Amino acid sequence: MQSPVTSTPATVSAPDIDAYALFWAFSLIALSGFGGVLPFAYRGLVEKRAWLSPSEFAEFLGLSQMLPGPTICNIAIMVGHKYRGMRGAFAALAGMICFPFLLVIALGALYQRYGDLPAVRDALHGMAAVAAGLIFATAVKMGMALYRKKEPRQRQAVRTGLLLLAFIGLGLAGWRLIWVFGSLATIGTALFYLMREKP
Repeated sequence: MQSPVTSTPATVSAPDIDAYALFWAFSLIALSGFGGVLPFAYRGLVEKRAWLSPSEFAEFLGLSQMLPGPTICNIAIMVGHKYRGMRGAFAALAGMICFPFLLVIALGALYQRYGDLPAVRDALHGMAAVAAGLIFATAVKMGMALYRKKEPRQRQAVRTGLLLLAFIGLGLAGWRLIWVFGSLATIGTALFYLMREKP
């Protein structure tokens, strides 16, 4: 009896994901939220389509934050390139940009006309709270995925320490992202290199 297909990236072959699918997938992700589509990207790429594993998404996210430009656009380029090379990278990036560009222009015009209304301001405050909750939930999911791997306790301890330091630096101390991420990424890379399994 054939085993059921699991929802991992290994079961998704590259020929099944063409540039058209990449364009529409990232268009839907981009149109799902404003100012922070990361939770929708995680749900769409990891949970819904299984194009990336949770660990792959975390790796793409970390690398995207180190590169110039919007983080989600960098992730789109990486995913597109993974499945369709340069053509897929352009298709995924176009999906992130085209429809949101037109929609934001229209909403900007409406905001200039109606932005001072109390109902509009209250709606924006409410959406900001929801967006913060979505980002927090996504961060928890990504953090839990890091601990599903069976690794030595020493590596898990280092991973936990880096998570706590990042939270303290950004969330409590309010340090700049570039300094926290740059320093912790360098330290983490060095520590995991030293703890790597030697052949």
